Amino acid sequence: MKDKLVTLIGGGGFLGRYIAQELLAGGARVRIVERNPRKAWFLKPLGGLGQTQFAAADVTRPDTIARVVAGSDAVVYLVGTWGPNFKGVQQDGLRAAAEAARAAGAEAFVDISTIGADPNSDSKYYATKGAGEAAARGAFPGTTILRPSVVFGPEDKFINRFAAMVATLPAVPVLKPGARFQPVHVVDVAKAVARVLADPMAHAGKTYELAGPEVIAMRDLVRWLAEAIGRSPSIVELPDIAGNVLSMLGFLPLAPIKRDQWKMMQTDNVATGTLPGLSALGIMPTPMEAVAASWLVRYRKAGRFGTRAAA
Repeated sequence: MKDKLVTLIGGGGFLGRYIAQELLAGGARVRIVERNPRKAWFLKPLGGLGQTQFAAADVTRPDTIARVVAGSDAVVYLVGTWGPNFKGVQQDGLRAAAEAARAAGAEAFVDISTIGADPNSDSKYYATKGAGEAAARGAFPGTTILRPSVVFGPEDKFINRFAAMVATLPAVPVLKPGARFQPVHVVDVAKAVARVLADPMAHAGKTYELAGPEVIAMRDLVRWLAEAIGRSPSIVELPDIAGNVLSMLGFLPLAPIKRDQWKMMQTDNVATGTLPGLSALGIMPTPMEAVAASWLVRYRKAGRFGTRAAA
């Protein structure tokens, strides 16, 4: 990847910053595209002089996408949304990016999708992710699709959200306690992108499921977090009827769950086993317990001083 220009559309987000770091370390030039590029300027120190570029674009406006993709050797589409414009962002915007990449003569186009993507899903998130995959392949036949499960890392909004609840609430309500996930480390996903772009022809047109080494139910995740941060709240497993009612109030500002998120939880977010995964890219999946303690320590009663010294 040395001196190749990789454009990361949505590169200033949680996953994008790790992908940028992997690519920069490999000698690539990286163009970070955001609606407001200033929010991604914290990435500047990761690269050498002139190695990192920043550009503004709105994925719902194809003309802005075409401008920022020009000159790219590879393009990675990282943009997603929890609504309301699912189709505009995850289907039409993705198609426009793939068309722009093809017009620019890019060697590779990578779509960061999700396990569960299915155009026939009741969930708008999953449905538009699935339709977006087809749209990208229609515009750029060699599109490589990466489908991660729930991505965890220091800045994630999943593990940290529940850790904060465990740390502050005397009783933690758990919706859909039996729902299963296969959390994947953010660094592993970033490495997967770098491996794909290092040899784009070998991965063109393929779909990979990126999942961690363990499948865990929601109730067990909350219990594990409680143990990891030394807390002991009551764990209240709510019946599905309660989750269904709460999700109907998802339009309210402080609602605990959106309607579409509830629909997503009706399907386990685990690898099907019918598609290649991290091992096919030469990556050993990272267990949560191997790395999570380094940032979960902030949720302990005494922070890092609350950890036990090694014997």
